[in-house]
Amino acid sequence: MPKKPASEMAPDQRWKLQVFYLCFYGFMTQIRPGESFITPYLLGADKNFTKAEVTNEITPVLSYSYMAVLVPIFLLTDYLRYKPVLVLQSLSHISIWLLLVLGTSILAMQLMEFFYGITMAARIAYSSYIFSLVAPSRYQRMASYSRSAVLLGVFTSSVLGQLCVTLGGIRFLTLNYVSLGFVSFGLILTLFLERPRRSLFFNRPGGSGDATVPTELDRIAGGDAGGGTRGWRDMVLCRMLWELGALAKQPQLRLWSLWWVFNSAGYYLMLYYAHILWNEISPTTDNRRVYNGGVDAASTLLGAVTSFAAGYVKIRWTLWSELVIGVVTAFQAGLLLLMNSTTNIWLCYAAYILFRGSHQFLVPIAIFQIATSLSKELCALVFGVNTFFATVLKTVITVIVADKRGLGLSVHPQFYVYFGYFMLLAVVYLLAAIRVGVQHSHRRQPVELALAKELCQPSVESPAQEKSPEAGNVQA
Repeated sequence: MPKKPASEMAPDQRWKLQVFYLCFYGFMTQIRPGESFITPYLLGADKNFTKAEVTNEITPVLSYSYMAVLVPIFLLTDYLRYKPVLVLQSLSHISIWLLLVLGTSILAMQLMEFFYGITMAARIAYSSYIFSLVAPSRYQRMASYSRSAVLLGVFTSSVLGQLCVTLGGIRFLTLNYVSLGFVSFGLILTLFLERPRRSLFFNRPGGSGDATVPTELDRIAGGDAGGGTRGWRDMVLCRMLWELGALAKQPQLRLWSLWWVFNSAGYYLMLYYAHILWNEISPTTDNRRVYNGGVDAASTLLGAVTSFAAGYVKIRWTLWSELVIGVVTAFQAGLLLLMNSTTNIWLCYAAYILFRGSHQFLVPIAIFQIATSLSKELCALVFGVNTFFATVLKTVITVIVADKRGLGLSVHPQFYVYFGYFMLLAVVYLLAAIRVGVQHSHRRQPVELALAKELCQPSVESPAQEKSPEAGNVQA
């Protein structure tokens, strides 16, 4: 076989190098060993905030910040072609740890939560960056690589933090300085990322030289061809939102989108306040007996395993989706009740790990069920809309339940509210499962009767066929 010229090999090697660097970047930016210990750090001697201040004044700002910046960052990510938003995320990470190290007031910690909301909203830039580097045929595999790099980084960070605290006896303040060093290194890595020339919505490749198959945006924008670039930008997203209204009539897409909205809101509320609950159950002053990092590492590992296992579940989802969601949600409600009622911290840790693992089990199933009938562009928009509504719902619950301007509940009453929330969702899902089962059985009955008649028909005609030779000839 003749050897390929260097000009032909270079593009192929280039995108592989870019993907490798992006995965390395995703891994390194997750190395923040102090992250699992922020809550005990705020409640401990270093900052000495009260549980009421952390629960009702500081933590709620995270939900408000995330909701405020989610839509602008979603649009800016695509318009600015990813890299500027990743730089913003790195700068926000640095701001978080500077405020944790230097800040002493409630206002400083609220500002820290504000920057934390920006980093969460900016995750979309990393997860969608990969699509600008590779061909559509490689999307699924490359997306799994980038997600695996992030999960491995989170796991490594949690284990590293726990080892530093338990075995090294390192103070939380020192751990935060270490985290500040890692996120500063992450900013340097971000500066070496290549800025893509194209993006999903606002920066489409054009010209006659583009031999790619027309996408959903190209099809929708076809009617605005005479309107130029301005008409395309002004009208396409509106038309795609209009199409989403029609797509909402699909039962599976509607069901899993509702699961994404309602269950994700409850999941993240539990995540935000679980560390405060642990401190309430086991208020130790010995840092080496705080195992937040180990629990986060175990839950991340279990979440990765259950996500992987979900890809091998082969059932009729049109029939069993409601039942599976209902059973998992009822299981999560029981875990929340166990977390809130037990006085054994290890039992609370185990319930937390199982709760996160069960949620991560359904995430890839939801992604597949939503994305299976959608184009890449509509899929991105559906998940964006679902995440926005989940964030709005989470913020409303936070205002009512956690914020001091609302009910201002302490952490234990809050978890009873979350238990009731998941229990209500479980009842609704299980009732929907019963309705689907009844409808399915009613549809099967006419089919079974028709099959029974067909099976019985030859035995009725057989005497006549025996008496008539012509009938036998025709039958033959």
